[in-house]
Amino acid sequence: FVPNKVYLRGILLHYFIQKKSAAEAHRILVQTYGDNALSDTTCRDWFRRFKNNDFQLEDKERSGAPKKFQDKELEQLLDEDPSQTLSELGKILQVDESTVSKRLKGLGMIQKQGHWVPYELKPRTTASTAEKKRFFASHRIVTGDEKWIHYDNPKRRKSWGKPGQSYEEAQKWIDSWIASKDMSFFRRGIHVLPERWKKVVSSDGQYFK
Repeated sequence: FVPNKVYLRGILLHYFIQKKSAAEAHRILVQTYGDNALSDTTCRDWFRRFKNNDFQLEDKERSGAPKKFQDKELEQLLDEDPSQTLSELGKILQVDESTVSKRLKGLGMIQKQGHWVPYELKPRTTASTAEKKRFFASHRIVTGDEKWIHYDNPKRRKSWGKPGQSYEEAQKWIDSWIASKDMSFFRRGIHVLPERWKKVVSSDGQYFK
């Protein structure tokens, strides 16, 4: 017995009603039908349709004009899984890869380490990053037992990145990482530095956790 796609979609709807996830439904299909099962991407697409109250299992008739989609559809897909490829996004949106690529550029998205991320930081994010940098600067002076100690990191001439990445791209990635952390994360790290330095001195530079 070789199931057709409408039959398999009906099974997906059954598991959707049973409150199973798309991943669980896909795993069951693979265990039951092997190579004839729907792909994981297709299962997630149909579960998304079911959530939007679209229960039509037959293929919808397509007009001669190419399908158009709203940017919010693409943004929703990236929010769910930013690691999806152009091919996967195109299949879900029913458009070719070049169309998806153009819209991603229009949204200012680029691929970093297999994930789609904004190329430019949003204004609020930029402001938050600047605030954290000022916080770092104000804490570069730490107190010792009886004197002030000025701690400063030397500038590094090299930074890790993919071949061909410019310094500006690397800097934007660092700024994005800083912006993703809460102020409490950095405040906590700075406050424990003196204690950690004492451990380093007392252990004569030996490694410790």
